[in-house]
Amino acid sequence: MKAGEFCSRFRTDISDKLRTSSENMEKSLNDSISGTKIGKYFKLQARKTSFTTELQAATATFLTMVYIITVNATILSDSGGTCTVSDCTPPPSNHTTAVAPPDCMLKPNIGYDQCVSKIKKDLIVATSLSSMIGSIAMGAFANLPLALAPGMGPNAYLAYNLVGFHGSGSISYQTAMAIVLVESSVFLAIAVFGLRARLSRFIPRSVRLASAAGIGLFIAFVGLQGNQGVGLIGPDPDTLVTLAACTRKNAITGACIGGNMQSPTFWLGLVGFLITCYGLMKDIKGSMIMGILSVTLISWIRHTSVSIFPDTPLGDTRYQYFKKIVEFHKIESTLGAISFTSFNQSEVWVALFTLLYVDILATTGTLYTMAELGGFTDEKGRFQGEYISYMVDAGSSIVGSTMGVTPIATFIESSAGIREGGRTGLTAIIVGFYFLLSIFFIPLFSSVPPWAIGPSLVIVGAMMMKVIKDIDWNNIKEGVPAFVTILLMPLTYSISNGIIGGIGMYIALSLFDYGVGLFNWLIKMKKMVLKDQNQVSAIVAADRMVEVL
Repeated sequence: MKAGEFCSRFRTDISDKLRTSSENMEKSLNDSISGTKIGKYFKLQARKTSFTTELQAATATFLTMVYIITVNATILSDSGGTCTVSDCTPPPSNHTTAVAPPDCMLKPNIGYDQCVSKIKKDLIVATSLSSMIGSIAMGAFANLPLALAPGMGPNAYLAYNLVGFHGSGSISYQTAMAIVLVESSVFLAIAVFGLRARLSRFIPRSVRLASAAGIGLFIAFVGLQGNQGVGLIGPDPDTLVTLAACTRKNAITGACIGGNMQSPTFWLGLVGFLITCYGLMKDIKGSMIMGILSVTLISWIRHTSVSIFPDTPLGDTRYQYFKKIVEFHKIESTLGAISFTSFNQSEVWVALFTLLYVDILATTGTLYTMAELGGFTDEKGRFQGEYISYMVDAGSSIVGSTMGVTPIATFIESSAGIREGGRTGLTAIIVGFYFLLSIFFIPLFSSVPPWAIGPSLVIVGAMMMKVIKDIDWNNIKEGVPAFVTILLMPLTYSISNGIIGGIGMYIALSLFDYGVGLFNWLIKMKKMVLKDQNQVSAIVAADRMVEVL
């Protein structure tokens, strides 16, 4: 035997022995855990799975949804959180009593920007902590491989519709959190009494489907703007919006004044967008985080045109915090930031209805989709843990609201873990522990730039558009309300306006059918009355004839 053949066979034998040994160790570990109380509680053998399979599934799920930590914190911090005018740095003045102007929150201001940066750190911890609590509760009580986190859609609605960018809306952040708390409590009551399915039927099917698509467009629109995304779209005094990605802007209006389509951060964000799309095309796990991470790593390089740490006092402060890498940050500003003093405003109750409606539909749709994908449903569409899962979802939202985040939802990214073989609550519990670990890396998560997050918002919006294929566009009564819903959400920058407009249009178009039905009923009743009168006349005439005879 030649030396080369001997070495090749030797390497093959060693490789086979190592693989066999690894497989035996894995099998021994799985068998030992399956026979314990934990294994029996989670029904590992009954659901034909194992601990290592659940671990692999949890890793896949976490990698596909870890982007929510940064994305959610960025969106919610755009509202300014609990920051006010008092946090602004006053302009230079010879007087010691100088105060900042009321519009300081909408312009670059060192004091206010530092406050928002602190809010973002709070929200990163709150997002991770609420996701951990929701995921572990779902796994422990419902025994389902479903991970929970603050949902996309409600966070954008709260940040840009209710509170407004940097507090420019009609509702304060504290009031918005009170709305989330009340809405979650109502949802919990609905879940306890089993009224969820009945309430969801009150909304026309076309509007329900269109709401998801409309919210997707709204989120994508946010991801294309400058403050929250890649900056492709900007304001225009004549056409309201226009193509931007410029290098110079008007400090007051934000409109481009030069260098359109020349922004280096936009082109870097586009690269991240393509990386994510390529990964999704090839069904690569963690494609979303790959796109965000690639752009973020480049943006962490100082002294470049795309750096998140510019050569300014604020950039230097950010960089010094970033270099810590590991730090435990306490939730301070957003913890318990709840106020019920403004509940006499009509906007509060509209927001409450909108969040409740979106929460019910999103949770119902996602849970049933995941249950069908995992093969948990029976012939009637029911599945084990269904009743508990709704209460876990609502209960997690209540906890999340006290920490300053929007309603917690079951994430569609749980499908990645289910495809990897996740079948029990162990998957969700392990995902929860991954979120726990992320709490200690706040300096890294808080340094992700908006042009790295914007592409992911656009992709999430694209994914949410797929529901429009289920709308009956040939039926005007179904198609027009759906179109109005989808159209109004991004164009009026309001999710609630889209829902109200769609429902209103459906009711208006239904009035015609009701009118025609009422008209036909009146004609039918008239014919019946005339028929009865003719019968009475005939009887009277017959009686008279008998009398004459």
